[in-house]
Amino acid sequence: MRDAVMAWVGLGANLGDPQAAVRKALEDLAASPEVEGLRGSRLYRSAPVDSSGPDYINAVAQFSTRLSAPALLALLQSLEQVALRERPYRNAPRTLDLDLLLYGDACIDSPHLVVPHPRMQQRAFVLLPLAELAPQRVDPQALQRVSGQSCRVL
Repeated sequence: MRDAVMAWVGLGANLGDPQAAVRKALEDLAASPEVEGLRGSRLYRSAPVDSSGPDYINAVAQFSTRLSAPALLALLQSLEQVALRERPYRNAPRTLDLDLLLYGDACIDSPHLVVPHPRMQQRAFVLLPLAELAPQRVDPQALQRVSGQSCRVL
């Protein structure tokens, strides 16, 4: 049996009822038999980055899992599908977005998955909630670089 790995997932939504979508995704992750000890950050409101549409609601979840990184990605994508996520174009507004940010200390670079998430260091809506749960995983200089981005706790 695979050893458990600590994973961090970014959650976001800006269509429909984004607060409800993010809260439901946290509940659904916590209810998954492959997820143990889920902790969620507070919810944040942020302006779209490289996107359009209404403001996003964002959070980060931290949990332990025995799933491989590709299997965890598949679980996240299945939750997006349940939330009726559509992908008409890159960075389109969405009902739910779940990004695997960190998977233990793994570095993964495949056509389907890159971990650590390649843009997380450039986004306040990822770094601020991640710093709540795992401050040791966030570079203070990265936080300083994103300090001008619109992102506040709800």
